[in-house]
Amino acid sequence: MSQVSPSRFIRVPQRVQQLQEVMPLLKDWQQPADAVLAQWMKGQPALGGRDRAELSDAVFALLRQWRLFEQLTADSGEQQGRRMALLALAELHGLEAVSQELEAEEQQWLQQACAANKENLPFAQRFSLPDWLAEELQKQDNPEALAAALNSEASIDIRVNPLRADRKKMLKTLQQGERAAFKPEAMSYSPWGIRLEGRPTLRHWPEFDKGELEVQDEGSQILAALVAPRRNEIIIDFCAGAGGKSLLLGALMRGTGKLYAMDVSAARLERAKPRFARCGIDNVNSFAIPENDDARLQRFYGKAQRVLVDAPCSGLGTLRRNPDLKWRLRAEEITQYVELQQVILQRAAKCVAPGGRLVYATCSVLPQENEQQIQAFLQACPDFQVVPVNEVLKARIPNLLMQGDYLSLRPDLHGTDGFFAAVLVRTAGAS
Repeated sequence: MSQVSPSRFIRVPQRVQQLQEVMPLLKDWQQPADAVLAQWMKGQPALGGRDRAELSDAVFALLRQWRLFEQLTADSGEQQGRRMALLALAELHGLEAVSQELEAEEQQWLQQACAANKENLPFAQRFSLPDWLAEELQKQDNPEALAAALNSEASIDIRVNPLRADRKKMLKTLQQGERAAFKPEAMSYSPWGIRLEGRPTLRHWPEFDKGELEVQDEGSQILAALVAPRRNEIIIDFCAGAGGKSLLLGALMRGTGKLYAMDVSAARLERAKPRFARCGIDNVNSFAIPENDDARLQRFYGKAQRVLVDAPCSGLGTLRRNPDLKWRLRAEEITQYVELQQVILQRAAKCVAPGGRLVYATCSVLPQENEQQIQAFLQACPDFQVVPVNEVLKARIPNLLMQGDYLSLRPDLHGTDGFFAAVLVRTAGAS
């Protein structure tokens, strides 16, 4: 467990009570944790902003280690909920900060629980995973490092808008004054990225209002380097969602060519439009495509020089940010995602021009959604072939080297969310 030096007094009794109230609401695993917490907070008008932030951090610390905490408190009877809450607070603030507000008997229990040898526990309990996911991760290289990293807290990743800001100048600005406390530094790989520590209130920063900065994980930024859009091209972001990747692609196109942000949800695309306007991206066309009807899509067949498919997926590479996902997701849902990805990939591939590039990506660490998906696609579409990812990365990110043909990012190795991408090219003779 982490042993963070306490920065100030932790209101342990109040925080434990709040966690005990929220825990039963979380445990049916039907809704995302942030939605559950937001709903509960609506009934707590006296809760201040700082308390809300601290409680949110405590809830997510609990979610990361839920199964381990259940194991450590298995013989606690009616005290189990309280003791799990104490373990979460100790994980977040350090043992000393929490212990000093407890009676001697409870202090002793907490010290023993934090010091307990966990090495002999089964993998699933030690890394707080459902059995099916523990089994999947144990098939990966160095699974313990991967599981531990997925259980850690993610940094805040932002990037400059290349149309309106220079990263070097932006870093100099952010490293002065009060914002220097968040220790902004250039990302290891993305040429546009800046990494922050802590929890800054980014919406209050003037650079966001002016469209100079955006929040985006480094792995997602790297996708833009793989698409590598050129001026005056036709580019399709096939699963655009809220438009985060379209924003960067549009900026790199410098307002030239045509960028189509496509999604099956017209509502999501509509919410993206103010972001495009704020960032000065005026070459984006939002285009809703029916889920099971390609009639509107046919006019794009064979026309796009670049097509990005950031496919719907399990999201298991984002557990650092969404720890409740491992409890809400069911093993059988992976098969459903794989089937959906196959359909989407086939639809998007039809839009790629001869000689054009198709980039397939997920924020998953499972081979079923990644390498195996590409293998199945190549068998079904022999007019596409893989471009080794290092050949593409060397133009913008030469220090990021992969062992194989694909982009495979891991939090324990690269400090990013778990990310996969494959770059494919359609042979020039295809029609």
